[in-house]
This record gives sequence, C-alpha cells and structure tokens, in this order.
Amino acid sequence: MSAAATLDTPLLDEVLAAAKRAGATDADAVLAEWTSASAAVRLGEVETVKLSRERRLGVRCFAGRASAVASTADLDEGSVDRFVRDVADMAALVAPDPDAALPSPGELSPDAPDLGLADRASDSITPEERIERARRCEAAALSVDPRLTNSEGAEFGQSSGRISYASSAGFRGAYETTSYSLSASPVASENGGMQRDSWWDSSRALARLETPETVGRIAAERTLRRLGARKVPTQEVTIVFDPITAASLLRHLAGAVSGGALYRRSSFLLDRLGEEIASRAVTIIDDGRLAGGLASRPFDAEGVATRRTPVVVEGRLESYLLDTYAARRLGLATTGNAARSVGDVPAAAPTNLYLVAGPDSPEDIVASVDRGLYVTSLSGFGVNGVTGDYSRGAAGIWIEKGELTHAVEEVTIAGNLLRMFRDIEQVGSDLVFRASTSAPTVRIRRMTLAGS
Repeated sequence: MSAAATLDTPLLDEVLAAAKRAGATDADAVLAEWTSASAAVRLGEVETVKLSRERRLGVRCFAGRASAVASTADLDEGSVDRFVRDVADMAALVAPDPDAALPSPGELSPDAPDLGLADRASDSITPEERIERARRCEAAALSVDPRLTNSEGAEFGQSSGRISYASSAGFRGAYETTSYSLSASPVASENGGMQRDSWWDSSRALARLETPETVGRIAAERTLRRLGARKVPTQEVTIVFDPITAASLLRHLAGAVSGGALYRRSSFLLDRLGEEIASRAVTIIDDGRLAGGLASRPFDAEGVATRRTPVVVEGRLESYLLDTYAARRLGLATTGNAARSVGDVPAAAPTNLYLVAGPDSPEDIVASVDRGLYVTSLSGFGVNGVTGDYSRGAAGIWIEKGELTHAVEEVTIAGNLLRMFRDIEQVGSDLVFRASTSAPTVRIRRMTLAGS
C-alpha cells in the first residue's frame, strides 16, 4: 500500500530490509528533511540572520511485541546499516508489551491528497528580503504612537521540509510542507510605566501571511492598551477570553483527550465518552486534513489516514484522540493522531484543533457583560490535568457595563476546566486559523479573580 507515488529515496526501503536482516520482526522508518531561515531586527538594526538545514533518520524495530527506537544524522550507507542493527539489538533486550505493534494493513492510508501544505515562494526569498520584512514590521509598530519608545524586535521566519515514512506493514508515503511567520514586540512608556505586548501571524503560504504593516500595527495596539494597568479587587466575575487565550483552553482539553493521558489514567476526562462535558455552545473539531492547516498532513506518524474528528459536539464528548498503541490499550480504534519526533515512539497529539465559531461578534460579547475581565494574556502553568483544576496569572482589560475601560494586570483567574467548559455562555464569530490550535472569543459565566 502506498500513500504517495513519489517517495524519491531508496533509503527507507534499505532501512526496512536491513532491519529484517538484523532479525527485527517488523520495523518502520521516518526521514525528515528541513530547511529554515529567519531574520530578526531590533530598532532597525539586524540582530540575527539564521539558516539551518537538517536531514535525520528515525528507525523503530520490533522483536515480537518488544520495540526500540533511535535516530541518526549519519546517513552514509555503512553507518545506516550499523545503526539499524543496533536498534534491532536494542529491541531484543526490551521487555515485551502486548499492545506494541504497527497498525494493521487495513488501517493504513490508501492515498495522499494534496492539502495545500507547500508554497514554493520561499525558494525566491533572499536574506535581504527577510530582513526588510522584519524592519517594515517593527517600523510600522513604532510609528503608531509616540508612546511606543522601544522594541524587543521583529522577526520574519520561513521553513520548508519533506517527511518520508515507510513501514514493514506495507506503507510508503511522503509529503512536503512550508511555513512562514512574522512577529513584532514593541514597548510603550507612559507616566513612568512601561508595557510590552506582541502580535504574530503564520501561514503555509507566503501570500496568505498578514503584511508587515498589519502585524506591526496590531502589535502596537495591543501594547498601547496595556498602559495604565492596575489590579482589581478579588471577586467572582464573568471572564471573556480573547481568541489567543481561548485557544489555550483547547490545548488543555487536548491533553486530557489524548491517548497517553487516558491509558495512564491521568486525565480529568477519563471514562467520559458520550457525556456532556461542556455547554451546548461548544463544538470542537480536530481536522488533520484541513486545507492549508498548519498541522495538516495526509497520514499520521504510523501511516494511518488523518481525518476530521468531532471531539466535542454541542457539549458532548464524542471522541478521544488516539494513536495505535493508545487505542489498543483502551480497547478503541486509532483516530489517525499519531505524532512523533524523529527519535521517539509515536504518541497521540492533536492536529488542527479548533472551537467552531458561534453567532456573536466579539463586540457583542463584551457588550453583554455587566462586570468582568477581558483576558488578553496568561502566565504560569497552574493547570492540573488529572483534576482539571485551573489557576493562571492573567492580564487584560476591565469590562464595566459592557464597555472596555482600563487595563488590568497582576491578577489570577481560577476555576476547574470541566466547570469552565460547561459555563461557556457565548462563542464568538471571530475564528481565524493562525496556529494549529485556534478559537474565537469565549465568554465564561463566572470565575474567581484574585487581585488586590
């Protein structure tokens, strides 16, 4: 079975043959080839210009139900053969695990659709052009207001890569990707106080990346609105998460629905399939085949077809996110969510995870709040994946009678993730796929805010 007809290297076939010669009962191999380049400036001066290229091979060998995995950047023919023998020898020393095995042939992806993951425009971008884009972005930010007196810099980055995968189960496949990013972090001063914030954009295609002027302007506006920030008293209030901070809630949920946390029994969503775990306003999708998605791929790290998986539908938990091993441990089927770095075993992880947009504009959501906090940034890591208990530092803008009033900083918001998802009253219409995890504005009925 093949998911791509243009697997252009005999290396992986030779790896699988070498694994068999070394006594492995099964094996798989991934070849990752990457080129990345970036330019960073600060106050108009070039700070860094980087270029890197990498080609790395990862091999997993099985000795029955025991397995071992390793990676190497030494791809000379003799070195690869010795490397594969070493991995096979390691597998023979490992204790067997009854759930350790490749996917069955029927689970493997039969095709590799074009998902719009590669834009070759990067081939024509020079180092000077990367520097110029970063300079334009920073200059645009600093030109918005005279209170913008300093900068932590701006950066333009790009990368291109090719992933090739083959396994003794009969799979051969490869796909190419590109990505582009732009960011700025200006600093504002007023009445002896200083504030910083940032903005960024990323895309598979250069033409879809926000312009340097747009990124710089938004970064400036986000920084300026933090001036004059102060604490507010401890109280229970409505919390509105902007799209960036709302996406972090999905990342916490992703950890709870991913296979490893479930079979280790360290998830607050264990044994909750089919239950109402959120309000009816909440529908969450994981889509590995989203066209142009930053985490899209035609097949996962085990050769299983990626797919569109409804995780939560109108508040009901419909699916976990599973790789082959986790699925076997849980008595379920893989969802095509295996991910791996070159030298690690596959493990379940989300692809393009997003909260489906709702009917309300962010302005209407803010206007509906009598008293609360519009959260624009979060800090700290006070989230317990086992219990769902949530406590993080926050900054944002105070809402009073439907109006954004003054900036707020040095407060903590606390609750429990299960209760927070159940208390989502409104979901905004402003969903933008700027990262692999995306969300619109979200209003949560009530959380504890600890301040002065």
